[in-house]
Amino acid sequence: MTTSTGRCLCGAVTFTATPRGGMHACHCDTCRRLSGGILFSVDCGDSVQVTGEVATYASSEWAVRQFCTTCGSGLFWRSNDGTTTMVSAQAFDDPGGFVLEDEFCIESKPDTYALAGERPRLTTDELYALFAPPQD
Repeated sequence: MTTSTGRCLCGAVTFTATPRGGMHACHCDTCRRLSGGILFSVDCGDSVQVTGEVATYASSEWAVRQFCTTCGSGLFWRSNDGTTTMVSAQAFDDPGGFVLEDEFCIESKPDTYALAGERPRLTTDELYALFAPPQD
């Protein structure tokens, strides 16, 4: 696997990460409000190494979002158990290498846009089922 680099808008926060596949598009209300549109992210597991100061916001019961404390760039979505870090695709120094693999929370997508192409489009319930802890 190849390690990639990235940074926030002002450069106060830099990171290295090892992407685990392509890019994901999330249409949920939280991601749209955070990014001003679709949030494109890349799963980097627990490989993200950060230099600089990030602020943390607990955006749900099972994850936090992290931002540059200087410029406010939204950089990371991290699961509370630390196993998954979704990195904003556009924060990578070379975001053009990521292929769009799937879309999340498709029922929350406004009617004002649609992404071309065929790919899996998961509902919020289907996405949550992927992250839900196993039932006894």
